Amino acid sequence: MADPIEQLMHANLLEVFGERDPRARRAAIARTYTEDVVFSDAEARVQGHDALDAKVQAILDDAPGFVFTADGSVHRMQDAAYLAWALGPEGSDPVVRGADVGIVRDGLLAQVYTVILT
Repeated sequence: MADPIEQLMHANLLEVFGERDPRARRAAIARTYTEDVVFSDAEARVQGHDALDAKVQAILDDAPGFVFTADGSVHRMQDAAYLAWALGPEGSDPVVRGADVGIVRDGLLAQVYTVILT
């Protein structure tokens, strides 16, 4: 069985940020993050499930036809983890690369920091 923190990091990337179906994404949010989750990137800091869902929807709306893929393995440091990712048109080279750092509390992601690398 995969490491629970590794599973959370992949869920964050693929089942939340990569999910275009709002219902499926909301279900993934509920099982992946604490209710008071904080998501931070260069543009904003949002808190809670509703704000995170709105942030994800805005990102997806700005990138129609783009897909997220993991760009390496999850690297774990106690209650924190790092996962690099790529975003671009399906079947093409990525347009953007970035990385997420997640902090886990009580078995769920409580904080996620996203850094754009390119």
